[in-house]
Amino acid sequence: MAEETGAHLADKLALVTGASDGLGLNLATQLALRGAELILPVRNAAKGAVALDRIRTRVPSARVSTRELDLASLTSVENLAETLKAEGRPLNLLINNAGVMTPPTRHTTAEGHELQFGTNHLGHSALTGHLLPLLRAGEARVTTVTSSAARNAKIDWDDLQSEKKYAPVRAYGVSKLANLLFALQLERLSKAAGWGIVSNAAHPGTTLTNLYASGPNLGRSRPAPHQAIVKRLARWGILVQSVEAGMQPLLFAATSREAGGGLLYGPDGVGQFTGAPAELAVYRTARSEATAARLWEVTERLTGVTFDPS
Repeated sequence: MAEETGAHLADKLALVTGASDGLGLNLATQLALRGAELILPVRNAAKGAVALDRIRTRVPSARVSTRELDLASLTSVENLAETLKAEGRPLNLLINNAGVMTPPTRHTTAEGHELQFGTNHLGHSALTGHLLPLLRAGEARVTTVTSSAARNAKIDWDDLQSEKKYAPVRAYGVSKLANLLFALQLERLSKAAGWGIVSNAAHPGTTLTNLYASGPNLGRSRPAPHQAIVKRLARWGILVQSVEAGMQPLLFAATSREAGGGLLYGPDGVGQFTGAPAELAVYRTARSEATAARLWEVTERLTGVTFDPS
């Protein structure tokens, strides 16, 4: 799959979550290079300001601004959406990228949801639902970032948010499976209702970002080994790729004219750890439409957000 360059996103308005560093920042920079105007919702205003400077250094003509957003607070999600709806500008591209990975102990969001499920899935689902009128007006593409961890994840409906038993990797996998199920179901509903939205999912393989430090170090007095291990593998060139390489499947899914809805994109290498962007077979764990529909209903109940395009 060839990377598309040029200003084919001129006059498009894009929103990228988690763009203060890592994959999100690289994605935002690439969108600016292609002519898009960017909205970067960030939790940390100082990091957001640094991200703006880095983008403008690379793309002096960039049109980019930040907004406040904490995906671990449904009130914050709603406040951002209300601000954007008041501004009234159609959104052409939404990349649900931000995330948290494998805190060693169970943490919760402002509403009491398990942190990974609440941030990675519920926060992004609520944001997408609140923004539906703007996404419809912009005939938007919505790309939701999942993970190869979704391949082996299984939803336990009796313990969806790990209240009975918490295992960091298992909870992360469930949140990423939820991301994938959400992306596929959004595409189905858009087609059925004629919303004009194209929804797909992508994952970056194993990419060296601070995700391996921020989540695993939550609540720890000593640094977790995750980041050191990934850095060592990256130096050896084994199973880990750079942010620039890991960003490519996400960029392809979000911007390529060849990328379609209801599909999954990721690296084409062995085990999907590294490689060039490619269309992947949807994981068996995400193929059940009944599971996707059930998760959708549960998500609407937990977030209080229904997908009303009016």
